[in-house]
Amino acid sequence: MIRVDAVNMTCVNTPCDDPSMDTMGERLREARKKAQFSSAMAAAKRFGWASSTYSAHENGQNEFSVDVAEKYAKAFKVSAAWLLTEEGPMERKNVVTVEGAVGAGGAIETSAETIGHDGLYEIELPFQLTEEAAAFEVKGTSMFPRYDDGDVIIVLRRPRPPEELLNFESLVTTADGNRYLKRIVEGSRKGKYDLQSFNAPTIRNVRVRNVAEIHSVVRRGQWQALDSAARRRMIQRKLKR
Repeated sequence: MIRVDAVNMTCVNTPCDDPSMDTMGERLREARKKAQFSSAMAAAKRFGWASSTYSAHENGQNEFSVDVAEKYAKAFKVSAAWLLTEEGPMERKNVVTVEGAVGAGGAIETSAETIGHDGLYEIELPFQLTEEAAAFEVKGTSMFPRYDDGDVIIVLRRPRPPEELLNFESLVTTADGNRYLKRIVEGSRKGKYDLQSFNAPTIRNVRVRNVAEIHSVVRRGQWQALDSAARRRMIQRKLKR
């Protein structure tokens, strides 16, 4: 039995359930706070939204469509279905942003990338990810047969010193701003490393900026980019559960 302290409005012995958030605006506000934005204006400024429109949505003056819910859900990393109906979990599951390409052959020059904060695209995966996961699409065939052109690698975002990942395939960003999928080994010069491929010449004595550990690989053909139509289908599918 739950007893409530009528003065302090706190539960005694057993924790009270969180109150239901009945409106889309209340859920949107909760999502924004969970994403650690202190105000509606701060969130609108960060994502380039019209502040008056966003504030009206959060304050419940106007309801919003599936497309708008998906936009907010992506920004705040919550489920669009939950924003719309409170059905299902608040957090988005199994969706990851592909943040760029990684070269399994020629280098990907990160300084030349024109990628916004939304990345290249999103994909829906058949397994859960940790919050520190990031995704990159493989470009090139030098790491075949372990990795194909068009595979997506999932890496752990936390930086690792190169010496901790010696002899492992890793996402390597070099000091001159190139990104590779290679096996990293010690170079012949102090403080430098060789980047090995399965069927291409070794890149020797490279200065490395950072290294990321590979968590998993999603094979080409086993993932689908979530364009606006695909995202809508995913949301509608969740709404029906």
